[in-house]
Amino acid sequence: QVQLVESGGGLVQPGGSLRLSCAASGFTLDYYATGWFRQAPGKERERVSCISSSDGRIYYRDSVKGRFTISRDNAKNTVYLQMNSLKPEDTAVYYCAVAYGSSCTLTTGGYGYWGQGIQVTVSS
Repeated sequence: QVQLVESGGGLVQPGGSLRLSCAASGFTLDYYATGWFRQAPGKERERVSCISSSDGRIYYRDSVKGRFTISRDNAKNTVYLQMNSLKPEDTAVYYCAVAYGSSCTLTTGGYGYWGQGIQVTVSS
């Protein structure tokens, strides 16, 4: 059974940090590109970051560059998103997603497996 389980979300003050984890079971993550998406109330789901498995290339949306870091631990079959210098506009439900192939795609349609989502709230 394929399953993605996110953890590490919560409430943090502006400027704080969180590390999200996405643990996979039922398949091997390092064969597929893995992305983190987020969706704020009333907005479309957007890709935050992605790491490809074909060449290790990493992508970030402009608003998180220099603040967020994606990484993968193949031994643990887990992908992480380290989020530093968090801002109120980072508040959203965050989802990890596994692509159909080894390369990252920008839109949600390129991802076949999704986690349940985890809330990240940045507020003082």
